[in-house]
Amino acid sequence: MASMMQPQIILLKEGTDTSQGKPQLVSNINACMAVADVVRTTLGPRGMDKLIHDDKGNTTISNDGATIMKLLDVVHPAAKILVDIAKSQDSEVGDGTTTVVLLAGEFLREAKPFIEDGVHPQNLIRSYRIASNMAIQKIKELAVSIEGKSLDEKRSLLAKCAATTLSSKLIGGEKDFFATMVVDAVIAIGSDDRLNMIGIKKVPGGTMRDSFLVNGVAFKKTFSYAGFEQQPKKFLNPKILLLNIELELKSEKENAEIRLSDPLQYQSIVDAEWNIIYDKLDKCVKSGAKIVLSRLAIGDLATQYFADRDIFCAGRVAEDDLHRVAAATGGTVQTSVNNVIDEVLGTCEIFEEKQVGNERFNIFNGCPSGQTATIVLRGGADQFIEEAERSLHDAIMIVRRAMKNSTVVAGGGAIDMEISRYLWQHARNIAGKSQLFINSFAKALEVIPRQLCDNAGFDATDVLNKLRQKHALPSELLDLDVKSRGLKSEGALYGVDINTGGICDSFANFVWEPALVKVNAINAATEAACLILSVDETVKNPKSESAQGEAAGGMGRGRGAGRGRGMRRR
Repeated sequence: MASMMQPQIILLKEGTDTSQGKPQLVSNINACMAVADVVRTTLGPRGMDKLIHDDKGNTTISNDGATIMKLLDVVHPAAKILVDIAKSQDSEVGDGTTTVVLLAGEFLREAKPFIEDGVHPQNLIRSYRIASNMAIQKIKELAVSIEGKSLDEKRSLLAKCAATTLSSKLIGGEKDFFATMVVDAVIAIGSDDRLNMIGIKKVPGGTMRDSFLVNGVAFKKTFSYAGFEQQPKKFLNPKILLLNIELELKSEKENAEIRLSDPLQYQSIVDAEWNIIYDKLDKCVKSGAKIVLSRLAIGDLATQYFADRDIFCAGRVAEDDLHRVAAATGGTVQTSVNNVIDEVLGTCEIFEEKQVGNERFNIFNGCPSGQTATIVLRGGADQFIEEAERSLHDAIMIVRRAMKNSTVVAGGGAIDMEISRYLWQHARNIAGKSQLFINSFAKALEVIPRQLCDNAGFDATDVLNKLRQKHALPSELLDLDVKSRGLKSEGALYGVDINTGGICDSFANFVWEPALVKVNAINAATEAACLILSVDETVKNPKSESAQGEAAGGMGRGRGAGRGRGMRRR
């Protein structure tokens, strides 16, 4: 009998929570669906905004999927995967962050009944991966290239892509105004891939229409000393000197001590300090520069010295602004004023200091290299301008991607419906369970047009039926024009018409998005869904939970939680 008794094996620490099997997989799926439901209502031109109030008291109003996901402090380990794919979509493409979270949530929603019925997750994963590859292949077939067009045509096509992105944002009402501005800014930086070459400056006050684009650099007037008023505020074709040194009298550091044998020597030491700064200023003036910018302080002596010689100066210029001035004007930032030659000086057509709202701005226009642009944003509330900046960031990313990968697809749910129809038809030729799984993937893709209708207050069932009918029209009924465009179905370009609650040709109405956005979204959403389906056990270490709790409690306690007797609490 004794030989039959097995010794108890203690593998994990006491208090460790392990959950495995079907219930924990269903629990992970439910958590991901809950996250998807948070951003569900922000999709599309009629999407609602979320107001998020954080622990520091900051308020953010946004309908950008990635921003909402970052601000939501998601602690569920499986649901965090959806936050990660939203962030990766934002950094890779810039738009489609809500789409990717919705698709991942919907793939899992469709998989849930199969899991509950005992289907092995690997079967689902295999079919989802096949369906995803087929969907991406189909998008590439349906994509229309905008390559080989003239610059003006390309400009208007890129503006259409930017307008589609901006239509779902808070500044959607002025989408055409901002779309043109974004396209001009992206074309200005040319092939330069650095996003920081496009500066966005925010000035509260005025209306959105007061926003403007500077084909060069603009930055807020920096802190200045007396004498600044006497400096000229406008130059034509000036030379610009960029520095990374201080131009002010230095006091001795660390209480330096000098022993003098003769009191007359003291004056020579004081004079030496003044001579050093005058020598630096002299060299700046001799360089022929009319504008001197420095990342470090330019003191009151230097400010007055430059003002007497009709030279404009600004100290404590932000580093990124200084680098953008260098890129735009063709200058080089100097760490010494010795040996300043003409090659290191920048230039521009017009420099002026201008009043914008309550702020004064230094504006460099007509820069020779032209590899930078600045958008000055105006608007009522601070939160509004913040959201406008996030929206423009998305639009800039989209236009950059469209310029590089110049293929676009029809938006408004048209491409999703067409891929869905294609997968339904393909699934008919597959024997076995796999047919059901590919059908569920196809059904999940319909979430985009359905949600667009729901958010606009239309009857989603009615609109989806019309779309299914249009996309399913057989090819014999097609006219030659449609066939010549390589389309298998007349309805391939039909999506939701947000304005009337019906359906319309999205492509003809210029609702376009870069093919890359859709390819990335489907890829990331499928990967996330497969990853969550492949988890069969969750192990929670008791320490990790208590550490989280202590961190939250410890923040409030501060130092008083140490040893010894603290003050008695009342």
